[in-house]
Amino acid sequence: MRIGLLAPPWTPVPPRLYGGIELVVDRLATGFQAAGHEVVLFTTGDSTCAVEKRHILPVAQGWRIGFAVPEIIHVTAGYDALSDVDIIHDHTVFGPFYCERFPDRPVVTTVHGALDGELAQVYERIHERVPVIAISEAQRRPAPQVQVARVIHHGVDAVEFPYGSGDGGYFMFLGRMSPDKGAHRAMEAAYKAGVPLIMAAKMRESLEYDYFEHAVQPYLNDDLVYLGEVPHEKKLELLAGARGLLFPIRWNEPFGMVMIEAMACGTPVLAFPEGAAPEVVAHGETGFLCNDVAEMVEAIQRIDSIDRAACRASVEGYFSTQRMVAEHIALFEDILAART
Repeated sequence: MRIGLLAPPWTPVPPRLYGGIELVVDRLATGFQAAGHEVVLFTTGDSTCAVEKRHILPVAQGWRIGFAVPEIIHVTAGYDALSDVDIIHDHTVFGPFYCERFPDRPVVTTVHGALDGELAQVYERIHERVPVIAISEAQRRPAPQVQVARVIHHGVDAVEFPYGSGDGGYFMFLGRMSPDKGAHRAMEAAYKAGVPLIMAAKMRESLEYDYFEHAVQPYLNDDLVYLGEVPHEKKLELLAGARGLLFPIRWNEPFGMVMIEAMACGTPVLAFPEGAAPEVVAHGETGFLCNDVAEMVEAIQRIDSIDRAACRASVEGYFSTQRMVAEHIALFEDILAART
């Protein structure tokens, strides 16, 4: 099979810093290729993914994320560039609408955002023409009117993650500087549990700066530390040295790549049971699901009861790239067979 992947234009593939979608696209592209398929990735010119790549925008347009014009330029050129593939796996928002110009071209799209808001209205308009992949049951649940062809959880290659013992003695927070992600709740839990916390979070937008200035920065000290946004390699080093990852979200997180990245390093996850967290964290086995900060404080005291080898094994098993790739390939084959 010759598979075309259309990545968003906002971040290189793979990402140098924050970029969960682009990390998934990179794993899919290299995974499809390793499984014996031909792969063409349409991305931005600064991407380094180890497959055949095509582009029109020389660099990722992160400073214009959400603007219509760069995505339109990128998507329209992408569909031209991917005219020689058997199926297009589209990870953009605009692409599934534009593909109506090519009714004979098989296209499938993955929804990466929450379907409990405006995105549900978007995908409700195209789901009968373009098969939709959801990344968790939690993501699809608020929008039963959107037909989902398959729910496919993300996966990573555990071998690419350092297995650590947590000997750094600290806990980690990773994500965006956002109230929904809950850096301030992670700080409160760490402070009340009497443990050090290292935070590495994306902070590029005005709302993120405002949240940091009001809810995070005033409480930083020698034990509650913010490092900024760190490169992927540094992130893995920090995760391997952490005793646990604090993930106190208060929104319907569609997946949460950082949870399986932490577990790949052997690091347990302490999460609030919202979004896809209950689908990722096995309570008492790979971490703890905590209803509030008080329960998270108590769980921090029990973190050593979690077997770090079991965390790693969960990624080597179900949350692997191989499983994710196999489920996508099975869906692509079904789509192509139905068209034939």
